[in-house]
Parts: sequence; C-alpha cells; structure tokens
Amino acid sequence: MMRLHNLRPRPRSRHRVKRLGCGESSGHGKTSGKGHKGQKARSGGSIRLGFEGGQMPLIRRLPKRGFNNAAFHKRYAIVNLGDLNEFKTGTVVNEQLLRESKLVRGGVAGIKILGDGELKHALKIEADKISAAAREKIEKVGGAIILREVRAEKAAVMRDDVVAKEASAESATKAMTKRSTSTSRAKPKKKIPRKS
Repeated sequence: MMRLHNLRPRPRSRHRVKRLGCGESSGHGKTSGKGHKGQKARSGGSIRLGFEGGQMPLIRRLPKRGFNNAAFHKRYAIVNLGDLNEFKTGTVVNEQLLRESKLVRGGVAGIKILGDGELKHALKIEADKISAAAREKIEKVGGAIILREVRAEKAAVMRDDVVAKEASAESATKAMTKRSTSTSRAKPKKKIPRKS
C-alpha cells in the first residue's frame, strides 16, 4: 500500500548534482570540466547567444524582406454553444459573465461564438464574432445576438462625424473673424486736392 513515508520519485527521474570545484576527487578533474584558460574558463565568463567573436553575426548577415502581419494578429476566445447551457433562460451572456464562469481566460481581443453543441434555451449573447451555424441555432431557440465590434464601429463613425462638424464650424468662425478684423482695420483713402 502506498503511504506518505514510502513515496519515491520515478526511477532515473532524479540525477546526482554535478559537484564542481571540489578537487580531483570530485570526478570532474582539476579544472571542473572547464578546460585550461580562456573566456569560458573564467568565473562569470559567458558568451551571449549568437555572438561570433566579433564577426558579423548570422542574424545581421541575412537580408530582411517583406512584411510580417503577426504583430497585428488578434486572438479571440472561442466559446461553443454547448458551453452556454449552464446559464439560465434570458441571461445576458457577456465577456464579464464568461470570465466569472471560467469559460474565458487570459488576455484576448474579443469573443467568438462557434456552433458546436446545441443551445437548449434562449439567451442574449454579446460577442465580437459569431459563426453562421451558431447564429442559426441561437435564433432557432429565440435568442438574440449583439455584435460588439459593429457597435464600436458605429460609435467611431459617429465620433468622426461630430469631430468633422466641430472642425468645419470652427474654421467658419475663424474665417468670419478674419473678415471682420480686415474690414475694421482698413484705412480710409486720403483725398488728393485737384490742381486748378
């Protein structure tokens, strides 16, 4: 019977520590496996990855071309319809609720709903993306879908319109003030007497 006092690690999973600097009797010789002299024999002496002794390193010799889109890649949390059956009918399923129920973890750009499994009751789902199969199944049971990105895009368009209107109004008022100042500053012409 396995008890705490007779627990043992798996065979060959633990190795004897390599004892360095303990003389010739340690089994690693006088120099402890570091050889004679040189940068790698010194204490604290190490060479960084990719260093080629001052020669132009390979990473700098190779040409860099093209564009990599990986920096702009968005990672979405995948949630299947079968996972949403734990919520009650009429619940508003959003990112906060999904994080509280541990269906979404970590840093993600948004939530994508996929149609794996069957939805048993109507839910109001807020997500960034949704597959066609998932949309069909949600609407079939009388649920509703709110796409967050569409709302954000509409808000951005409305914000741009407001900014453009404010800028045009400001430019119009500036033009009016310029005209008024130019007319007020205009000097009257002097009358030149005619010679008779």
